[in-house]
Amino acid sequence: MGIEETDSIRDVKYMEVRAIIGFDGSTPRGLIIHPNGKHVLYPIGNKISIQEWATKQQTFLSGHTNIISAMDVSRSGKYVASGQINHIGFKACVIIWDFKKRTILSQHELHKVRVEAVMFSFDDHFLVSLGGRDCGSVVVWDIKNSGALCGGQVSRGIQGTVTSLITMNRRGACYVTGGENHLAIWHINEEARSTHCVDVNMLKIKRTVVCMDADDRDEVCYCGTRTGDILKIRLNFHHDIEILAPIKTPALIGCYGRISKNPKKLPAGTVEMYGQGVTAIKRLSTGPLIVGAGDGTVELVEEVKYERKNTYATNLGLRVPTIPALKVKLSTSVKSSVNAIQMMGENTILVSTTNCEIFNIDRNTFQAHLVVTCHTSTIHHVSFPYNFSEVFATASKNDVRLWSAITMQELLRIRVKNFSCSNVVFAKDGKSILTSWNDGVIRAFTPLTGRLIYEIFNAHNKGVSALSMTKHGQLLVSGGCEGQVRLWKILPQSQSLECTLKEHKGPVSAIHLNHTDTEAVSASTDGSCIIWDIIRYCRRQILFANTLFMCAKYFPTSVQILTGGSDRKISYWEVLDGTLVRELDASRSGAINAVDISPDGDTFVSGGNDQIVKLWKYQEGITTHVGIGHSGVITAACFSPDGKSIVTTDASGSVFIWKFPPELKKSKQPEIPQIVMQPKVEEVQVNQKDKGVPEDIKDLPSTDRKVVSEHGEHGSCCPCTCYCQNPVKADGDSKQK
Repeated sequence: MGIEETDSIRDVKYMEVRAIIGFDGSTPRGLIIHPNGKHVLYPIGNKISIQEWATKQQTFLSGHTNIISAMDVSRSGKYVASGQINHIGFKACVIIWDFKKRTILSQHELHKVRVEAVMFSFDDHFLVSLGGRDCGSVVVWDIKNSGALCGGQVSRGIQGTVTSLITMNRRGACYVTGGENHLAIWHINEEARSTHCVDVNMLKIKRTVVCMDADDRDEVCYCGTRTGDILKIRLNFHHDIEILAPIKTPALIGCYGRISKNPKKLPAGTVEMYGQGVTAIKRLSTGPLIVGAGDGTVELVEEVKYERKNTYATNLGLRVPTIPALKVKLSTSVKSSVNAIQMMGENTILVSTTNCEIFNIDRNTFQAHLVVTCHTSTIHHVSFPYNFSEVFATASKNDVRLWSAITMQELLRIRVKNFSCSNVVFAKDGKSILTSWNDGVIRAFTPLTGRLIYEIFNAHNKGVSALSMTKHGQLLVSGGCEGQVRLWKILPQSQSLECTLKEHKGPVSAIHLNHTDTEAVSASTDGSCIIWDIIRYCRRQILFANTLFMCAKYFPTSVQILTGGSDRKISYWEVLDGTLVRELDASRSGAINAVDISPDGDTFVSGGNDQIVKLWKYQEGITTHVGIGHSGVITAACFSPDGKSIVTTDASGSVFIWKFPPELKKSKQPEIPQIVMQPKVEEVQVNQKDKGVPEDIKDLPSTDRKVVSEHGEHGSCCPCTCYCQNPVKADGDSKQK
């Protein structure tokens, strides 16, 4: 992605990323601990985050053009490899990085559409990459000579898609591939520049292999299957590591399930297996296995030795080839599918899930603690409290989350299942968080515990799409997907509809109030922006353009309005007479979805479908800095009240915190008195020990309706009751109390 030629400034610089809140849980083996034991690597969209685990400092590897689908770290720690997804018909890139310099060493585009897995040989001589369903090939890359050595087709005959790959621990030129009805051992002939495979004798058992791990001596390999059992394979390598090909055909030793604690409850002839399959497996050096399942189960199991006569299912009275041979020693649950298991030291286990969460599990007690979390779907809105820059909130599907802008940890999670939040707004006094939802309900919560204060049912018939609140907190302005703008009077004992303004013909995409709380501008996808007088409940001006307006913002002094939309332009409008003052070509390839102006009015930020964050000088109308790194459409952007940071969000669920360029700061800025939000940030960080501290919420009574609210210190969650179905009350046009 490049910078537009139409930019009127020659030297456009790059903004520095201070932190990224995000984790892509869809990548298999997407969590890797560096051999130095200090850094943790995981993908965020098209970037790889390298995080120093103790200090939480992040650096990023940038070079991919699409979502990263596979990654690995060499045994020596010198190299990092990653593969990506691409559009159908295009090649997918594999990149080898220098870990110390954070630079690209080499790359190739030999796979089609998708890279399923990449893995280094134990001696850092080869990199083996596996293509997806549209490719079906394996490529061996010579790292020292920076070139492709050999390759070949993976699946044959009735074998299906191959998705898993591991390299051997003593033989650098050997590796194993697994997939649908496929399990094969490969060895590389470097002189002949070829690779050959031997299929494992599966004894007529058909399984889909999801994950694999081998012992340190390359004698046996454990394979987790989608069925929920574990295959044990004898590799049959020669004791001489120079002999690469197996001396005998590799064979299946056994197909193992769990030993049930209550065998009488199982149907006759069946074995207890892992729900939704075994998705991650890790063999410890001492022998036991750590198994992660699709239902969120994480267990430490030990293989029980059976006599040879009992290894057949018929002798055990079983109707399936799986035998109960795994004794569960310790068990826990992470509530979503496990995709990676890593050991940090001897007593710490890190587990990542498809729900974009990372858990820390103590090996001795097997208690799980949530340490990293993020949104799993599109983030629709981001906002800061009034004159308070240490906390910000994001709105997404199913939940609203509060984050610390200092530690980047989740402070509070408010969940309303099966609904999507379009906007989140802080009351000026800090006593409530107002949210709008696609079920047509406006909900207010307390900022400390996420307790529901009140609900406005049927606020809009087709869902609430925009929301804003006055500084005195007694007037709420909302916009709906049916095109109406409604004004609500908020009192301690009631919330009533004051006025309905019906002029838009399409959904209202944004609402913003001026600094005196006398006017509100509403942007709509019908090609119009309307300036409303919220004192007299009438229209003042209307702005027309050949675009779908996506965002609108008042200048801090409320003399002009900035708008952006599908015409890829940013427009300046005069508030007094509604005339168009200036148009800027903000993008060449996509709509502008988000615009925000700095508190001093000198700069503004924009973002849109081109996935580029741009920082502009307001008066000159030129781009000074760009931020590149988003892997999805940019959906929201916001300056911190102190003007030192810029927060942007995207459709992939990532939150980027950018440093405001120091060269754009004024040499002498008057200090703005900070109005401390109530509760203070120390109170917002919910601690389980402080449950007895009462909230300072005296003005607004709470209802008894239940909403799931999850909160905890450093992102830990504690589940509460679910949102109950309340009967729909009177229509939104009537007053509600």
